[in-house]
Amino acid sequence: MDAPAEIDVLAERLHRHVLKLAERPRPPGSAGHRRAAEYIRAQLGEFGFPAHDVPFHEAGIAGVNLLSRPQPDRMELPLLIVGAHYDSIPGSPGADDNASAVAALLELAKWIGPRLRTHETMSARLQLAAYDLEECGMIGSFVHCREVRNAGSAVLGMLSLEMLAYTSPHSGSQQLPPHLAKMYPRIGNFIGICGNEASQSLLRTVTDAMRTIEELPVESLAVPGNGESFPEVRLSDHSSFWDHGYHALMITDTSFFRNPHYHQVSDKPDTLDYQFLAKVTQGVCKAVHSLLT
Repeated sequence: MDAPAEIDVLAERLHRHVLKLAERPRPPGSAGHRRAAEYIRAQLGEFGFPAHDVPFHEAGIAGVNLLSRPQPDRMELPLLIVGAHYDSIPGSPGADDNASAVAALLELAKWIGPRLRTHETMSARLQLAAYDLEECGMIGSFVHCREVRNAGSAVLGMLSLEMLAYTSPHSGSQQLPPHLAKMYPRIGNFIGICGNEASQSLLRTVTDAMRTIEELPVESLAVPGNGESFPEVRLSDHSSFWDHGYHALMITDTSFFRNPHYHQVSDKPDTLDYQFLAKVTQGVCKAVHSLLT
């Protein structure tokens, strides 16, 4: 996946996924939401990760998670969960938030599937998750975590893919909280990886793998506790796993710290950097492969 020509091909595939997913807003119960779920289900099935619907009703709201069956089918192995939410807020097509991450999840399935089927020694089982109701307070991932805990499944870790494709070459385009301002670049052209204290080993492994991708700047951050002192880093599905005591990371373009279209009607496919998204997707593939093998 490292040759420039393959980057171009991957970027075009990712663009097509985003166009399909972000045709219209995807709030729960909407036509856009149903069409996105149908598309994700079909693509995961085509790529060898057939997903089953897991309906739930929590906090007075109904939703549907799309979960693949863990591969390989060896219950003694811990789970590695890679997830991205597929819902959007009303009124926003959600191209970056979060069609970009769902597109990466689909391409991970396409790339990793053949490798899982031919690799004899595995250290974990891979489960792919398209979560619902993230925009309502990470409800879908909370429900999934509870199911995993009730089943007594061991978890190697969870990677939450959250807004992966917005960049800007301009100085000052990357906003940061005051206490981080001197620690990270002011140009919004890097991918960020955030973990909590308990997840630092997972954070190092994933960061090292993603840094092998040429021309992909990668920055990492470990926050104290479960991020209570920095609530902005809790705004994705990894925080459900932190709160259940599992190791988890968020991989992100930093959301509203960079992207001015966050939660706006202007969060459209033509605002995104698909070459960057392709490199991030390659990095995710390498990280997942290293964790599984």
